Amino acid sequence: MSTTEPTVRSRAKRVALPAFMSIVAVVGSFGAARGQAERTDPDWFMVVLVLIGSVSLYWLRTRPVLVLWATVGSTLVYMLMQYAYGPVIFSFVIAVFSAVRTGHRAAGWTAIAALYGGHVVGRIILGINEDGVMQILLIAGWFIVLGIVAELFHVQRERANAAAQTRKEEELRKAGEERLRIAQELHDVVAHHISLINVQASTALHLVDRQPEQAAPALSAIKDASKEALVELRSIVGILRSSDESAPRQPVAGLDRLDHLISRTSRAGLEVHAIVHGDPRPLPTGLDRAAFRIIQESLTNIVRHAKATAATVRIQYGEQALVLQVDDDGESLTGPPKEGNGIIGMRERATALGGSLTATRTSTGGLRITAQLPL
Repeated sequence: MSTTEPTVRSRAKRVALPAFMSIVAVVGSFGAARGQAERTDPDWFMVVLVLIGSVSLYWLRTRPVLVLWATVGSTLVYMLMQYAYGPVIFSFVIAVFSAVRTGHRAAGWTAIAALYGGHVVGRIILGINEDGVMQILLIAGWFIVLGIVAELFHVQRERANAAAQTRKEEELRKAGEERLRIAQELHDVVAHHISLINVQASTALHLVDRQPEQAAPALSAIKDASKEALVELRSIVGILRSSDESAPRQPVAGLDRLDHLISRTSRAGLEVHAIVHGDPRPLPTGLDRAAFRIIQESLTNIVRHAKATAATVRIQYGEQALVLQVDDDGESLTGPPKEGNGIIGMRERATALGGSLTATRTSTGGLRITAQLPL
């Protein structure tokens, strides 16, 4: 039932226009003949010509150019037979509009010229001189106006299509940005918590046989980190849910959770100090979240890759920008640091907000991450 309904409905729509125009054209032509006694009396041939133009509208969507020329031929013969002026021209007008609207502009103008030229030349050949010069010019003006109006409809359609395409591209762009943001969130959450769990697990394995009583804090830290990771993951994945099922949510991660982040990281064996310059104040949600994630990812990289025992987080609230700086006391190295996915992801967060992020060496050879996020 559901498969056939669209087909029946589509056919009904296609039949509606030619059926309606056939009735209007036939009835209208007979009605017009009553007021134009000087014209040729209506007969069966007139009905055939009227129906050719009207019925051909059934194929208007699939073969607009063929329908256009069918209406040109039937209308031209109708006019040269000197039947009464009436709604026979309506099918031709509809065909012209459809052809131009669907991009067959040359065919539309050619059909207009063919019908007008055929009308004028045919009357000369047949010796029909009832119409004066002024009437011939008025008919020419009418055809020109018809073409111009059809062109205006075509331009309007093109603008509407362009606007729809622009909206579609904008929606796709926003969807892509949202997927990238969610991917970054997932990467930061998973990388940070798994790194802490890995460090604590290594500590617990080292102590479980020699000093089992000291392994408990490491196992407790693993439990807390894994629990928090699950909560954050469910919060992020909840954004992707299409159902109304409720899921536990946390507030969006921001700098207000910095103390918790530092405490949790310190339990993994990295001593972290935070220094704040300026007056802390509420930040836009996107910037606040990006600042927290950059600091989180920086500490994660230190825990995973740097042989460091301490790190310093500096936050400066400026008038024009929020400046973040994360240093570690890792092993003394020279040359520019290698940039992995972590640094690339942090830089993408910064540039998405119109800011910048650099990775350099400190004076002692450790890694320094500096991010400037415009306010």
